[in-house]
Amino acid sequence: MPNMLIDGAFVGSSGGELFAVHNPASEELLDHVPRATVEDARRAVAAANTAFKQWRKTSAHEKAELLHEIAHKMRAHTDDLAMLMTLEGGKPLLENRDEIGWCAACFDYYAELQRNTRGRVIPSVEPSQLAMVLKEPYGVVACIVPWNYPLLLMSWKVAPALAAGNAVVLKPSEMTPLSSLRFAEICCDHLPPGVLNMLTGFGDVGRELVVSPATHLIAFTGSFETGREIARLAAERVKKTHLELGGKDAFIVAEDADLDVAVPGVAWAALLNAGQVCTSTERVYVQQSIAKEFTERLVAFVATLRLGPGIEPSTDIGPLVGARYRDKVENQVEEARAKGARILTGGKRPPQFERGYFYEPTVLTGVDHSYRLMREETFGPTIPIMSYDSFDEAIALANDCDYGLGANLYTNDPKKVKQYYEEVKAGTCWVNDPLTDNDAGPFGGMKFSGGARELGEEGLEEFLETKHVHWDFEMAKKSWWYPYA
Repeated sequence: MPNMLIDGAFVGSSGGELFAVHNPASEELLDHVPRATVEDARRAVAAANTAFKQWRKTSAHEKAELLHEIAHKMRAHTDDLAMLMTLEGGKPLLENRDEIGWCAACFDYYAELQRNTRGRVIPSVEPSQLAMVLKEPYGVVACIVPWNYPLLLMSWKVAPALAAGNAVVLKPSEMTPLSSLRFAEICCDHLPPGVLNMLTGFGDVGRELVVSPATHLIAFTGSFETGREIARLAAERVKKTHLELGGKDAFIVAEDADLDVAVPGVAWAALLNAGQVCTSTERVYVQQSIAKEFTERLVAFVATLRLGPGIEPSTDIGPLVGARYRDKVENQVEEARAKGARILTGGKRPPQFERGYFYEPTVLTGVDHSYRLMREETFGPTIPIMSYDSFDEAIALANDCDYGLGANLYTNDPKKVKQYYEEVKAGTCWVNDPLTDNDAGPFGGMKFSGGARELGEEGLEEFLETKHVHWDFEMAKKSWWYPYA
């Protein structure tokens, strides 16, 4: 049984309780992990506050070496970490091996970026004065991460938070804690005690991290509903929040698109990780003149994809992570079917699997924006398609949504590209290359998708606060009561 990390030691729960972790492909028990208590959370936060006093003084050179070492250890344990993520999360092993590489690259990126991030000297009013803008760490950052990319989304928070000089208390999802605990065990043993702490538990632990007066920033990725509650609790304490709250991403296919590229590209954007990606394509808008051919070719392509356990090399699409997530997808699809949508392929649980939370990749037409399938986050392997007449209409349809995380476009028309990235309300706009991340490119959303930014210089800035220093080094005498007399 793996244990939690508090103040440099691997420990069990103070309450002695455990909870089970299951394989979503087989529903079999994988392991038990400690169920952290509120008291455990308080101990972890106290340890982080103690460690922060020294960590914030650690030189940029030393921090870089420590972060690079985490990246090195992640790469050395790629097989181990990827296998755990596949067993507990269901995603195909090949994709998880890629994820480890992305995680390591993130730690390497922030190891170097933090070397040159300190602040600036600004013009002074008098020759005897020095004015500076400093960038300082907040203190203790509580990172609450989801299950769909348990190590990648952890890295996007923990790497810049540590690079900025903060100490961290990390809470992974209760559905996928095994890979995070293994990460702490094999990749973080060289960090000073208390700089990174890890708790495995449920909402009571997360709530304690949010309301604690000894945490100074809350970094969260997850549902809009949970994020809104975190924002409410944090607002009562005027506490900084960093919220990434999912999306309902649109994909526009213009009439000049190369369908040999666009068809598999749309399928990739919609079905990667069984659609369990915050930037998954969940709405597709195709120009009327090519809609019939595009749809027929997409249905044929989706039919070639292989559903199965993520540990099997032949698997293209794994299971959903749990029963309630499959139920949500089923409910949205069934509601759309009842209202007149046409299911062209999929739309049911695959009969060949007696166990596991599998759902067939599903292509639908005949949908509109009154359906929950087109308005609420689905987080499953669905591709609903609508046609449009003008590009203005396509932009309007893409913007007709409460979310604004990402958007995609296939076209070779530069006028359409410019109109698209100027008018679409989304934090990331991909053109002809869907869902490609860049460590140097900021990631985040608009509207209900949140306002934080991860990755890039902005991702480091999120974990630094600004201080203005005004220094008169000659202690010039002034009439302070009437300085302008």
